[in-house]
Amino acid sequence: MTEEAPGSVDSPGRPGDRTLVIIPTYNEVLTIENAIERLHASVPAAHVLVVDDGSPDGTGALADQISRRDQRVHVLHRPGKGGLGAAYVAGFGWALDHGYDIVVEMDADGSHQPSELPRLLAAIPEADLVLGSRYVPGGSVVNWPKHREWLSRAGNTYTRILLGIRLRDATGGYRAFRSSALRTIDVGQVRSQGYCFQVDIAWRVVRAGLRVAEVPITFVEREHGESKMGAAIVREALVRVTRWGLEHRASQLMSMLRPRQPTGRREHEPS
Repeated sequence: MTEEAPGSVDSPGRPGDRTLVIIPTYNEVLTIENAIERLHASVPAAHVLVVDDGSPDGTGALADQISRRDQRVHVLHRPGKGGLGAAYVAGFGWALDHGYDIVVEMDADGSHQPSELPRLLAAIPEADLVLGSRYVPGGSVVNWPKHREWLSRAGNTYTRILLGIRLRDATGGYRAFRSSALRTIDVGQVRSQGYCFQVDIAWRVVRAGLRVAEVPITFVEREHGESKMGAAIVREALVRVTRWGLEHRASQLMSMLRPRQPTGRREHEPS
């Protein structure tokens, strides 16, 4: 697939497409305004939905201020810290209810470069899901501790082997969907969180027979705040991916062992 250099685009995707970028937040008051400004510098026509989980540092209030002066910015307030997956599911539902054609996941902490969004959007006409990938040729990570990168690469390798998929970066959180893909996979039923949420969504898209593309991105470790990843998130991903993989292999085995139905006239059958 031909990739375009990052730049500024007024009409991402196909002509007439409406794009919504969902940015989940919890204590991102130091980064959210800059993230939105950089996003609109790259894709001026895109709308933004900040999904704030009751941030005690005032992120939600700041997002409301930005929204009042910029009609492209919307805010969805949730009563408490409900997790990344639940925030995205709520955002997806809002996007579908409001008629957006392309829905993007993006972090508020600066790890996802808004200048690279045009590259993801350029690929969406030929795909139902576009993954911003750190681990395809041209992708990279910057300022990440080696143990974090090792954990991420190992998780993706494990996922690829267990689920039998070709995706190099199924755990990445910078991605663009066609709204039709979100409807097809019934995204409202997803209950996973953290890294596991991203794998869950990608796995559902693959199983639905939809098209997935990966384009290279540069992931930059956040400069402000703390990572939301913890041992519980890693454990959830390991347990769920293992279970999905075993169920998938069992299903394949049962399909192979199931007697085939005859397709033609059997011997001695009257003609």
